[in-house]
Amino acid sequence: MRKLAIGIAASGALALTGLVAPVASAADSPDLVFSAVTVNSGKAVVVGTAATVKVPVTYTLTRPSDLTVDYKTTFAGVLLYRGTLSRMANEIDPEDVPTCTTTATTDTTVTEACKETLAIAPADYLYSASDATTWKAAGIYSTIDQDDDDSDGHIHLGYNYDAWGPLGSGVQIKRAARVTVNASPEPVKKGGTITVTGKLTRANWETGTYTGYTTQKATLQFRAKSATSYTTVKTVTSGTGGALKTTTKATKDGFYRYVFAGTTTTGSATVAGDYIDVR
Repeated sequence: MRKLAIGIAASGALALTGLVAPVASAADSPDLVFSAVTVNSGKAVVVGTAATVKVPVTYTLTRPSDLTVDYKTTFAGVLLYRGTLSRMANEIDPEDVPTCTTTATTDTTVTEACKETLAIAPADYLYSASDATTWKAAGIYSTIDQDDDDSDGHIHLGYNYDAWGPLGSGVQIKRAARVTVNASPEPVKKGGTITVTGKLTRANWETGTYTGYTTQKATLQFRAKSATSYTTVKTVTSGTGGALKTTTKATKDGFYRYVFAGTTTTGSATVAGDYIDVR
């Protein structure tokens, strides 16, 4: 469930940014400037099917000196979205209160260095393969005026929302991948044939499971028992259900593993080596 951080201070009447809210007119909008926005230190964010991924965001905020952001009735921060600013196909909102430190002041402005964390829970924010793409960043400012005391037969909820974007270079959100390996037979005679099987899968956010990733290149690597690094043996293409299978000749004791370098939509994956005893 997508939730704006200001909703923490408000009642359940303001729980979702998906609610249609009145937007302040241009004349009423505050003069805020978000700059130097960096998401996850410029690196891609890889998300699986269960674990929440914490994504750091840093930015500079310049605001009028007479504008107070108290994170109770007013909120400023950075969110991620895909689509357009006016028609977001999906968004990831800040759920914590940013930490800001004043770095400069003038007679009319205050400049702050801010940092926040986006907590991406796949079940709450990622719904389909379309979410594995480059997301944009937007600066947001919202205010709430709430009176939920109904003892006089009247309640009030006033909510204004401004957004500026896209900002910075955004961030790539990718589906997590997994790869397995099994080398056999064990033990094997020197010069004999080893069959190395495995499976390449990636996160399916619609089902909450890992499913086979087909027609993808994975590298078979070998590390001798006495060595400290792996060398490439060959490249294997994943088949039905993400299956990996190839053969190689046994030369010495050591470990075999598959390595998947990743794609524009899917993160990389490496499996721990499977040991083969060569006699």
